[in-house]
Amino acid sequence: MNNRTLVTNAVLAAMYIAVTALVQPFGFTNIQFRLSEIFNHLIVFNKRYFFGIALGVFLANMFFSSLGLYDLAFGLSHSMLSLLITIIFGRFIKNIWILLLINTFVFSFNMYIIAFMLKLALGLPFLFTWITTFISEFIVMAIGIPLIYMMHKRIKFDTLV
Repeated sequence: MNNRTLVTNAVLAAMYIAVTALVQPFGFTNIQFRLSEIFNHLIVFNKRYFFGIALGVFLANMFFSSLGLYDLAFGLSHSMLSLLITIIFGRFIKNIWILLLINTFVFSFNMYIIAFMLKLALGLPFLFTWITTFISEFIVMAIGIPLIYMMHKRIKFDTLV
């Protein structure tokens, strides 16, 4: 990994942590409006963002989640699995808008992992929790599509790392 990629991923992880800290009171419940999830869309532009996103999720969960090891394991697993699925789709789909939509659905659908964690850790009902986490993840990721795309027009995320 070259220095530019390393620094860019470190900054991405720090931004993920900072935004997560801002929404901590409502970013770790069964309705998770974690605005930092918008950064997950960067994987559409370059797979090298994987490490920055994963590190950001890991550290944010470590510092801010009251569920401890549960959130470290399940939260990181959710993000890494979703990112890998989007990377695979990206090999076949080159349209950025379609890939951003797929990424939104992948992350939202995979909230079953978080719902299962919340069932184990807090005894919340799985199906209801999956629905609420799906909806909240979908809203945040959907809002992020035009924001990230507009930023990409100026910043060029595909060549930044």
